[in-house]
Amino acid sequence: MPVVSPVLVGPNTMSTAKARDLGTTEGRRRLTALLSAAREEFVVDVQRGAGGRVAHARFADHLDELIRQIVDAARTHTETPVAVAALGGYGRRTLCLQSDIDLLIVFDGRIGRPEERFVKSVLHPLWDLRLTVGHQVRVLKDFDQPERDNPEFLLALFDARLLAGDEAVFEPAQEKFRGSSVDCREEILEALLQLTEQRHEQSNYTIYQLEPDVKDSPGGLRDVVAARILLSFAETVTSDTMDRQRLDQAEDFLLRGRSVLHLATNRNLNVLSHDLQERVAERLRYQGAQPQQRVEALMGAYFRHARNVNRALDRAHRAAGPSARDTTRVALGLNLELTADGIGFVDRQQAAGDPASWLGVFEAAIDRRVPVSDDALSLFETYAARYTPLDYLPSSAERQRLRRFLRPRPGLYARLSEMHDCGLLPRLFPEFQAISYRVIRDFYHKYTVDEHTLLTVRGIERLLSPAQRSRERFSSLLGELRSPGLLVLALLFADVGKWKDDNHAEESVRMVQTVLDRLEVTPEGRQDVEFLIGQHLQMSRAAFRRDSEDPAVVRQFAALVGTEERLKMLCLMTVADVEAVSTETLTAWKEELLWRLYVDTYNHLTLGYGDEMIERGQAAVAALQATRPDDLTEAELARFLEGFPQRYLAFFDAVHIYRHARLSRDIHPDEVHLFLEQKGEVWELSVVTLDKPYLFSNISGVLSYFGMDILRGSAMTSPAGLVLDIFQFTDHEGFFRFNPDATPQFEKLLQDVVAGRQDVTELLQRKESGFRHRRGPRRVSPVVNFDNEHSQRYTVLEIVAQDALGLLYRISRVISRHGCDVDLVLISTEGNKAIDVFHLTKAAAKLSEPAQMALKEDLERMLEEGYETH
Repeated sequence: MPVVSPVLVGPNTMSTAKARDLGTTEGRRRLTALLSAAREEFVVDVQRGAGGRVAHARFADHLDELIRQIVDAARTHTETPVAVAALGGYGRRTLCLQSDIDLLIVFDGRIGRPEERFVKSVLHPLWDLRLTVGHQVRVLKDFDQPERDNPEFLLALFDARLLAGDEAVFEPAQEKFRGSSVDCREEILEALLQLTEQRHEQSNYTIYQLEPDVKDSPGGLRDVVAARILLSFAETVTSDTMDRQRLDQAEDFLLRGRSVLHLATNRNLNVLSHDLQERVAERLRYQGAQPQQRVEALMGAYFRHARNVNRALDRAHRAAGPSARDTTRVALGLNLELTADGIGFVDRQQAAGDPASWLGVFEAAIDRRVPVSDDALSLFETYAARYTPLDYLPSSAERQRLRRFLRPRPGLYARLSEMHDCGLLPRLFPEFQAISYRVIRDFYHKYTVDEHTLLTVRGIERLLSPAQRSRERFSSLLGELRSPGLLVLALLFADVGKWKDDNHAEESVRMVQTVLDRLEVTPEGRQDVEFLIGQHLQMSRAAFRRDSEDPAVVRQFAALVGTEERLKMLCLMTVADVEAVSTETLTAWKEELLWRLYVDTYNHLTLGYGDEMIERGQAAVAALQATRPDDLTEAELARFLEGFPQRYLAFFDAVHIYRHARLSRDIHPDEVHLFLEQKGEVWELSVVTLDKPYLFSNISGVLSYFGMDILRGSAMTSPAGLVLDIFQFTDHEGFFRFNPDATPQFEKLLQDVVAGRQDVTELLQRKESGFRHRRGPRRVSPVVNFDNEHSQRYTVLEIVAQDALGLLYRISRVISRHGCDVDLVLISTEGNKAIDVFHLTKAAAKLSEPAQMALKEDLERMLEEGYETH
């Protein structure tokens, strides 16, 4: 029986003899030269800003030729029909300089030793070329059923492209994994939507990232691919030619940016970081007198393309879904209708000339919990610039409607985002235009100023149905507000002053005046909005940077807010503002601090506060004595409590107070009695000892040595010299989690350090010299500031510095060297910036000005140089 030769893909550019010499030095040189020439050609394109779709496709073509040569040489190892295909981005011919080479090898028959030798002969030359290769090996019958537990592979198969081998093997496989059957299409669609949802959740469902991943972020290259796959599944064509052109343009822009990132880093890195944005802007020829202007032009272009991709993806999703077949139109009156696409206009031409009717589309969309139709959004995009705010709000009736529209309700964030994306929001409120796409480069915020603003509204909206039990308490506050729309109004304009680099709260108050005039806000409502905007940073500062359990701090904050209503609104505004910074910012710990400050301030406004120091006869002490356990005597408990600050009773419950009293028994010099307790993610260390120099710094140093992130530390000393130090921290490096004997190790080192048998400075220096803790370039200039007015009893020292291992230890050691006592320290970390606030006394009094200056000089020297010398 004659043997039929298989059909091979690609030009056979080599003789059989040459194909077999790829394992020789000459053969390897030939492959290296081919790859180098391809890369050099790509680099030239990138350097002139032309590393887009055409350059990627040309680079992929060169790699095709290289792989065909390798496959041709490997065919001598097996007679089994085989096909080699490109997957994913390589299959789409969008191959970048450092992209993975994803291959699929399919055999039409059993895989034995000859087939294994074939696979090795294909992969090893690629690995020798230092290429990153992802490969999948299958037999043809494997494609009879989709791999439901491997969604990434399912999607990669969708773009498979034959490189070399037998078409007779590839074509039936492609027919199966391209989704020819209904079941397979549903599997691919489910995988696509699942992976897209996961990616979007990681980016907080917003395209407006300050440092976006051009591949994975919403609106990035993966969304371009997702939109095209969904459109290929659509039973009806709802995407016009312009939409497809915008997808092509966005892809070209994103690929050009990605190629610069790969060239600049020599890695498969796709994050458009602050450090690389200037370089990308320069390569892509964006104009501007200053680098920042070129970066703003680049990021403006990025956000426009990402928005187009995001909208195209939404449209494609609807087109591929079951609702795409629904052609029902429901008339709603006032020229509005409901379709499968959302709320739109019956008569588009009439609507274009009647801007006062446009708000009705968004009202109807919120009421029915559906989006605004693409057709309506396109109309607004086309005609919005023709009109002034007065055209949109010609009478008091329209202004009242807009005020009602801003009440927190499900869908408010989505509708405001639609307003903003189509250009209507900045036409209604020109004041908002100043922060559109505004980028503030720091290592704390993750989103543009305008998107941060809208995310604060989303935060309030989510409190209507809180996902976490801890948020239910804030949700109850929202339900108690008399005018919740004023809170949303304040959130929308709290940051408009960030168009300037000066005091943005003050500028925002100035800018909101015209908004309040335009909306005819009542005098009382106006005062509330001005207050919320002007003071919107104060609660976070009091909670995170001050001792919020100090009665003086609570008194000052209560005097600032004045009323229960303003306290509730400011509390909710702070929660939403902190949460909108990033998904990691509003930790459970910060949430708890805000709630405690709210409760204490509310109590102060309604019930008043007690004396600052604990006294034997007060009601709280009497209650503790009445319920004390038998093993504690009345005198023992009274002696322990005497001289401690009043906040101690507010901070700890009876169980903890009795425990601390027991720890104080039989304490001797250089001894440490401690109790370690885990509360969720936060650990609490209670230490009782006798007062001695450097005590607080030594304890914080031990915590740092074991990799703990200290959240808060407080120190209380009785007139008899008894010290109670409390530290809350998280086990960042998993020391307690991964080490069975962690607690005795920790206790022993703490005892040795306090007793002077071990130098914690030496331990920290040794640890910092290790690779994991080696300090990078300094990005935060240290600031040391004293405040003698904020507290009646303490000098408040605030230090801003670059976060580093043992920072709190080094600072507190300098403080101790100056004879100062640390009564409380509050720690806050914003990106790589540490903000540590110390409440200090010296000889039981506030620090004098000369003492402050001397301490400041030493602290600044230490922060500049590292470890102090002593």
